[in-house]
Amino acid sequence: MASFPTAPLTHGNTRVKEARKLARRASRAERRLFLADGPKAVEGALGVPGCVVEVFATETATSEYDALRAAAPTWTLVDDRALASLSDSVHPQGLVAVCRFVDRPTGHVLGDDPRLVTICADVRDPGNAGTVIRCADAAGADAVLLAGSSVDAYNPKTVRATVGSLFHLPLAIAPDPAEAVRAAQTAGLVVLAADGRGEVDLDDAIDDQLLRQPTAWLFGNEAWGLPAELAELADHRVRIPIHGRAESLNLSTAAAICLYASARAQR
Repeated sequence: MASFPTAPLTHGNTRVKEARKLARRASRAERRLFLADGPKAVEGALGVPGCVVEVFATETATSEYDALRAAAPTWTLVDDRALASLSDSVHPQGLVAVCRFVDRPTGHVLGDDPRLVTICADVRDPGNAGTVIRCADAAGADAVLLAGSSVDAYNPKTVRATVGSLFHLPLAIAPDPAEAVRAAQTAGLVVLAADGRGEVDLDDAIDDQLLRQPTAWLFGNEAWGLPAELAELADHRVRIPIHGRAESLNLSTAAAICLYASARAQR
């Protein structure tokens, strides 16, 4: 464990300023570094060898999280204002880590005979993207692909919404959603497009054992769903039955239902 100065670094310190620049996507992309905010995220990042570069912590957090401090390569004491400037949270929890990017090439995350994969195509809302990653982790998925013009996986709101799950399962960034679908099919996965106009009812997919096969679920944009040409690339289009008067389901809710249906069927 590295030592840190007795006096906490302030808001104007050069190291704090450099870390603060990672709130901007261009700076993250250039340096391939991002910020993980809060104890759950920091704990998850420390579980990935070589991921954490430095942890900034307040005096209170330093006294509270001894195990995290012991695991960190560098632990830097900062004052409350400096920590708040690094955090995207309304109520900062006293810890922010500078982390290296964790995504891997699509071929790598699909190369170990996965049984359950999530593909997000053009998902724009950082909270939704982070929640889908968290749902995929909870359902035991083997990988997540963020495809097309999806939100930056390292957006602070996305990272926070994963509650550490960003560090628990393989992640790939796929520029072309169609290529992501074809890569999943090449890897032996049946691609199921979650589509409110799908020809297969989710309940029927469970009953006829479709979901027992190695599966990649394909989810589209929050506002307009999946483009027809992308949905047609899937092996099946599956709709979640709506029994009440709601027009549709929130993306992350739909993802949780579909992923857990597959998790139950495969187990």
